[in-house]
Amino acid sequence: MQLKSYIKGDSQVWSIIAILSIVSLVIVYSASSNLAYINSTGSTFKWLTKQSVHLILGLSFTIGISKLNYKYFGPIALMAFPFVLVLLGYTSLQGIVSDSASATNASRWISIPFIGVSFQTSSLANLALIAYLARYLSKNDVSQFTFKETIVPVLLPIAAVCGLVVLANFSTAAMIFLISFVVLYIAGYPIKYLGYVIGIGIASFGLLILLFMAFPNISNRMDTWEARIESYASGDSEDNYQVERAKMAIANGGAFGKGPGKSVLKNFLPQSSSDFIYAILIEEYGAIGGIIILGLYIWLFIRFAKIARKAPSPFGTYLVIGIGSAFVIQALINMSVVVNLIPVTGQTLPLISAGGSSIWITCIGLGMILSVSNAISRNGNNKNGDDSNDLNTLDIEPAV
Repeated sequence: MQLKSYIKGDSQVWSIIAILSIVSLVIVYSASSNLAYINSTGSTFKWLTKQSVHLILGLSFTIGISKLNYKYFGPIALMAFPFVLVLLGYTSLQGIVSDSASATNASRWISIPFIGVSFQTSSLANLALIAYLARYLSKNDVSQFTFKETIVPVLLPIAAVCGLVVLANFSTAAMIFLISFVVLYIAGYPIKYLGYVIGIGIASFGLLILLFMAFPNISNRMDTWEARIESYASGDSEDNYQVERAKMAIANGGAFGKGPGKSVLKNFLPQSSSDFIYAILIEEYGAIGGIIILGLYIWLFIRFAKIARKAPSPFGTYLVIGIGSAFVIQALINMSVVVNLIPVTGQTLPLISAGGSSIWITCIGLGMILSVSNAISRNGNNKNGDDSNDLNTLDIEPAV
C-alpha cells in the first residue's frame, strides 16, 4: 500500500519500466569493461554506480511527473517551445561533439554551466514538439481546416525542429518527422494533406542535399550520409566494424547465451554499453533474452495504445500516442541497427543503454504518459467500481 501511494498510473507500465531498469544495471555493469580498461580503472563498478544514479534520478522524475495533472503539459510546452528552438540553434552553432558523433563532427549536445552536465537537445525538442502538437490538435479540428490554415500553427513548428535537428542527426530528424506524421494522422489530419507534407519533406531534404553539394564548407553532413550508405552496402567502415562485431556477439550468444558477464565481444565494441548494448545482451543471455526484451517493448506499445484509447481527452490521446511512439520506434531502430537491418543511426536503446540526460528525458516522457494513465485510474475510482472502457466522459479540462 505504501508503494502505491508513491507510484501512480498503469501498474503494467511501471512493471516494465522496473524490469528494463534492472536489465540496464546488469548489462551496463558487464558491457562497460572496455571503458574500465580504456580509463585504466580496471573496475566496472564506477559505471554501475553512474548508471544507478542516472536511473534513480530519472525514475524520480517519472514518479513526480506522473502525479501531476497532465492537462498542464500543454501550456508548459507552448511556453517552452520557443526556448527549445533557441537551444537547437545554439547546439548547431556552438554545441559539443559526443563520443558517438565524433567521427562525423556532429554537434548534438550542449553543456549546462556550473554543473558539468551535457544533454542532447534534440530529445528535449522532440518531447516539446509532441506536447505542443497534442495541445493544438486537441483544441482545433484540423480535419475542417484548409492546408494553408495549418502551415503556420502545425507544419512550421515541425519543419523548424526537423530542420535544425537534421543538421547534426538525420535519423533523429526523420524519427521526429515520422512521429509528428503519426500524431497528425491520429488527429484526423486529411490524408491528402499528409501527402503534401511528405512531398514537402522530401523536396526540402533534396534542396538541403543540393545546398551541401554546392557549398561543402557549410557542413560535412552530406559526406557523412554518403559514407554511411556506401559503408552499409560495402561493409567497409568504422560503423561496420562495430556492426560486424555485434553480429559476432549475437552468433556467440546462440539460443541461451554464454551467461551473465561472459561476453567476449564487449571488449571489441567501442560502444558496447550504449548504441550496441543489445548485441552484448544477446551474447550473454541468448536469442531468448533478446526476444524477451523485444517483447517488453511490444508489451509497452500495447499498454500505451490502451492508455491512449482510454485517455480522458483528445490531448491525452495525442500526447500518449506521440511519446509512446517515440519510445518504441527508437527501441526498434536501435535493434535494427544491431542486427544490420538498417545503417548505423546512433539511436540508443531506451532505458537500457548507458546514458545520463537521455535517460532523464525518456523518464520525463514516461512520467507524462503515466500522468494520463493516472487520470484514467482516478476516473475509474470516481465511478465506484464501474469498469467500463468508455472513459471519454471524464470531467477534466482540456489543455489550455
